[in-house]
Amino acid sequence: MHGTVSDGISIKRIAFLGGFVPRLCGIATFTSDICEAVAAEYGTSDVYACAVNDIAGGYNYPGRVRVQLTEQSLDSYRRAADLLNFFKTDVLCVQHEFGIYGGQAGGHLIALLKEVRMPVVTTFHTILGDPDPIQRSVMKEILRHSDRFVVMAGKGRKILMETYGAPEEKIDCIPHGIPQIPFADPESYKIQFGVEGRKVLFTFGLLGPGKGIEYAIKALPRIIARHPQVVYLILGATHPHLLATDGESYRLELERLAEEAGVRDHVIFYNRFVSLEELKEFIGATDVYLTPYLNEAQITSGTLAYVFGAGKAVVSTPYWHAQELLAHERGSLVPFRDSEAIAIAVCAYLDNPKLLDRTRKDAYRIGREMIWPAVARLYIDSFEHAVAGREIDSRRALSEWTLAGRPYGLPIRRVDHLLRMSDQTGIFQHATFNVPNYQEGYCTDDNARAFLLCCKLDETEPTSLEANFREKESTYLAYLLAALNTSSGRFRNFMSFTREWLEDVGSEDSHGRALWALGVGAGHAHSTGHRELSARLFEAGISAVQTITSPRAWAFSLIGLHYYLNSCPGTKEITEMRRELTERLVHSWEQCSSPDWPWFEESVTYENPRLCQALILCGKSMPHTRSMEIGLETLAWLDSVQETQSGHFRPIGSNGFYVHRGERADFDQQPVEAQAMVSACLTAYRVTGDRQWWNGARRAFEWFLGRNDLGLSLYDPRSGGCADGLHADRMNENQGAESTLAFQLALAEMRQADFPVTDEKGL
Repeated sequence: MHGTVSDGISIKRIAFLGGFVPRLCGIATFTSDICEAVAAEYGTSDVYACAVNDIAGGYNYPGRVRVQLTEQSLDSYRRAADLLNFFKTDVLCVQHEFGIYGGQAGGHLIALLKEVRMPVVTTFHTILGDPDPIQRSVMKEILRHSDRFVVMAGKGRKILMETYGAPEEKIDCIPHGIPQIPFADPESYKIQFGVEGRKVLFTFGLLGPGKGIEYAIKALPRIIARHPQVVYLILGATHPHLLATDGESYRLELERLAEEAGVRDHVIFYNRFVSLEELKEFIGATDVYLTPYLNEAQITSGTLAYVFGAGKAVVSTPYWHAQELLAHERGSLVPFRDSEAIAIAVCAYLDNPKLLDRTRKDAYRIGREMIWPAVARLYIDSFEHAVAGREIDSRRALSEWTLAGRPYGLPIRRVDHLLRMSDQTGIFQHATFNVPNYQEGYCTDDNARAFLLCCKLDETEPTSLEANFREKESTYLAYLLAALNTSSGRFRNFMSFTREWLEDVGSEDSHGRALWALGVGAGHAHSTGHRELSARLFEAGISAVQTITSPRAWAFSLIGLHYYLNSCPGTKEITEMRRELTERLVHSWEQCSSPDWPWFEESVTYENPRLCQALILCGKSMPHTRSMEIGLETLAWLDSVQETQSGHFRPIGSNGFYVHRGERADFDQQPVEAQAMVSACLTAYRVTGDRQWWNGARRAFEWFLGRNDLGLSLYDPRSGGCADGLHADRMNENQGAESTLAFQLALAEMRQADFPVTDEKGL
C-alpha cells in the first residue's frame, strides 16, 4: 500500500461518485479515469463507481459501476447511500461541480452525504469565488460532511479557505490526471488526418459558448497571413444539455464565422466524442493548443492538463487553472476575448521553432508529475489520511462506551410497569401514559411476548418484583391456552376486558408469535408443567402454518420451530415444516431481491430483522447453508440502512415504511423494531463470532436509551416502562405492552449475551 500514513490502515473498498463513461461530460471522463487509476495502483482493493444519471434509464455502464442514482430524484440519493453503506465502503470520493447534482445548487447531494457512514473525500472541480447564498450554503454543507477536500490548483485552496472557511490541514492539492502520451514529433501523427506538412492548432472538448472558440477563429486571418500552412482542428461534440435546448446553433455559428473570415479551408470540425486512444492521436499531431475560454473562474481544465502534460505549447486565456499551470513562461497567456493577442502568441511560437521546442520539453517534464499513476498515489494518501482521522474519532467514541471490556450503561431491570399492566387474565395491550387502558383489552401478540420474557428471566437472585413477574408466566401461558381455537387449529388474538373473544381466528402474525413463544417455552419455561403444555400447544397449532401466506408469520413460526426442535424430538411432519418454511423464505428472497434491493418483499415494513433471524437460526441448525447466507446478507443490508451517519440506530418508520424505488419513512419509529434488531444481531454474533453483529445489537439497544434522532430516552428507569415510539418532533409518551416488552426483551438478551473481549486499546 502506498501512502505516508500508518501501515496499519486497511482500505478494502473505495467508491467514486460522479458521472461515468459513456456519459459525455468532463466529470464523467475524470471519474472513470481516476477510478481505473486507483484500482490499478491499489491492485487488490475493491474499487467501484456510483454513477449519476442525467437521463431516464441511465447508460450502458461498464462493470466498474455498481450503484446508480437519478440526478433529480432526491430519494435515489438516499438509496445510493444505503447501498454504499451496505457494501461496507471504506472511503467515498465525491466529484463535485455545480450542475451535475439535483436540487437547488445541487443540494440533493447533501442527502447522500448525511447518510453515508464512511469517510468522504470531495474533489472540487469548480470553486466559486463569489457564490450566491444558496451555493454558499450547499458548499458549507459539503465541507461539513467531508473528511478531506481535493483541489487541483493553489487558487482553489485559497478560495476554500477564504470564502468558505475550510481548514487548511484538510485540503490536498492534487493535479488533474493525464494519460501517458509519448513525447514525439507531431509530423508522425499528421498524415492520418490529412494535414501532413502543415502547422496544427488544436482545441478539444464538449462545445459550448463558454469555450470562446469564436475568438480563436477570428485570430486565424492574421495567423494565416504569416503562416499560410496553418490548420485549426476543433474536436468535440456539442454538450448534450446544450444540444437538447439549442441544437447545433453554436457549431453552426462557428462555421459561418469561419466562412465570413475567409478561413473555412483552414478549419476542420470533428463533431464527435472520441476514445482516449483516438484523442492521443489528435494531441500527438498538435503544434500549438488553444484554450480561449471566456470565464476566469475555472479552477481546473482536463483538456488543458491533457495537452500540457503531453508536451505541447499552449496559448490560453488566463482562467485560474491556466494561470498556475502556464506560469513562468511554461505557456502563453493572453487576455480574454482578444483575437489579436491570440494571433500574436501563436505566431511567436511558429516564428521561433527553438522556443516552441523548449516550451514543449518543459511542459512534458512537468507533466510527469500529472500522469494517472502519480495522481492515484496522491489520492490514496488523501484516502488514508481521511480513514486515519475517522479511526481516531471512532476509538475515542468507543472508549467512552466501554468500561473494563464490557459496555456499561445497561439499566437495572424493573418490572413494575409490566406488573401494573397485568391482571389474572393476561397483559393489557395499551396504556395511556403509564396507566393501563382497560377499554382496549388483551391480545395474543402481547401475551406471547410476556410469556417469552418470563422464560428468559433466569432464577439467580431475582428481586421480589421480578419473582412476582416470573410467576405471571402461568397467567400468560393460560391466555395462550385459551386463545387456541381447537376447531380451526388457529390462535385467536383480541379479547375484550370482559373476557370475550372478538374473533374466531386471529391474524397470521399473531399465530406465528404464539408458536414462537410456545416453541421457546417447550424448552425454557420454569416448570415441567409449563414446558409440557407449551409443547402440546405448539404441536396443536403448527399444522395451520401450512396455509399461512405472511412471510413474517413464517419467520415467527420458524424461530419457534428452532427452539422447539432443540428441546423436543419432533415428528417427521414438524421437521418437514421447518424445511418447507425455510424454503418459502429463500424462494421469496430469490424472487424479489436484486443487487440494489436484497430483500424478501417489495417493501421493508415491520419487525424486519425477524426474517433474517429465522434463516440464520434454521440455516445453522438444519443445516441449510444457503438460508444462513441469505439471512446474514439481508441482515447486513438492513443494518446498513438503519444506521445513521453519526452511528446511531434509525429503524424504518411505520409512517410509510420503505418501498422499493420509493422514499424511506424515518418516522414513526417503533420500539419493537429496535428489539428485533438486537435479537437478530445477537443471533448472528453467536453464529459467526463477527464483532460487527455485536456492534449492531448494541447500537439498536442504545436507541432505547437516547442514542436516536431526537436524543430522547424512551425507557423509564423508575418503572421499567417504555414509550410507544418516536415521532418526527416528539416522543409518544404512552407505555403500551408491546413497547415495554420490546425493551425488556432486548435488555434480557443483552444481559445474557457473551460480550466480545476487547484489546488493550478498548477495541
